Amino acid sequence: MRTPSFSRSDYLAAADVIRKATAHRPTVGLILGSGLGALADSVEAPSIIPYEQIPLWPRSTVAGHQGRLVIGRLEGQTVMVLQGRVHFYEGYSIQEIAFPVRVMQAMGVQTLIVTNAAGGINKSYVSGDLMLISDHINFPGMVGNNPLVGPNDEQLGPRFPDMSSAYDGKLRALARRVAAQAGFTLHEGVYACLSGPNFETPAEIRMLRAIGADAVGMSTAPEVVAARHAGIRVMGVSGISNATIDTVDSSLKTSHEEVLYNMNNSIVPKLATLIRGVLSSMDSA
Repeated sequence: MRTPSFSRSDYLAAADVIRKATAHRPTVGLILGSGLGALADSVEAPSIIPYEQIPLWPRSTVAGHQGRLVIGRLEGQTVMVLQGRVHFYEGYSIQEIAFPVRVMQAMGVQTLIVTNAAGGINKSYVSGDLMLISDHINFPGMVGNNPLVGPNDEQLGPRFPDMSSAYDGKLRALARRVAAQAGFTLHEGVYACLSGPNFETPAEIRMLRAIGADAVGMSTAPEVVAARHAGIRVMGVSGISNATIDTVDSSLKTSHEEVLYNMNNSIVPKLATLIRGVLSSMDSA
């Protein structure tokens, strides 16, 4: 596995290339998970920058992740949208996964909205639901795969950042109001981040449920850690794209095709409504 080390000059160099490619100056970042790239198509007056044009920017190899940066206006905010992300299981280091967030920091982004597709562990969740992330359990980070491992640059953030309120309370309250006004259920719970790429065994699902996880996926936590280190406030939303299997020899099976189907057909419309509503009212949060 590659373990590159980046410096602040690397982030600034990437940010400089982006600034030269657009007149927009984003203050809100959006990271879109599996099947969610269509939201970027709604950005007004977009500047579209393929990832390969940005130095050191990691490129996704997974279906459902287009691999380009879209910068423009959405619901009154200037946004920087990652239309596709990379994952630890693709062979990227945690530092590479966090690289886009560091570039966002260099660009002046102050708020990050991060989305993902996740399996529902909480038995009250069904495919097609949305879960507002209130907290996470970062399993890769617990065993040393943390974007903050290594020398700390105090210009980027403190050596020991607090993670007791990783997901901004005011943004969560705003999201709850938007969902209530739109008339759809918005669960709120704990997201468990695993490395993947295999889906979880029944025993792993039972363990995750026992320790308080409500949904499970293979992303998000590394980006959130980097964002909070940078002082960027965060809102996270999981699209519950599949039910998890907690008994052996079940007739049910989980697949990436199922994940993408549910994201595209039942989750994206609600998630787009939620994000648009949060963006339009964000200045009061």
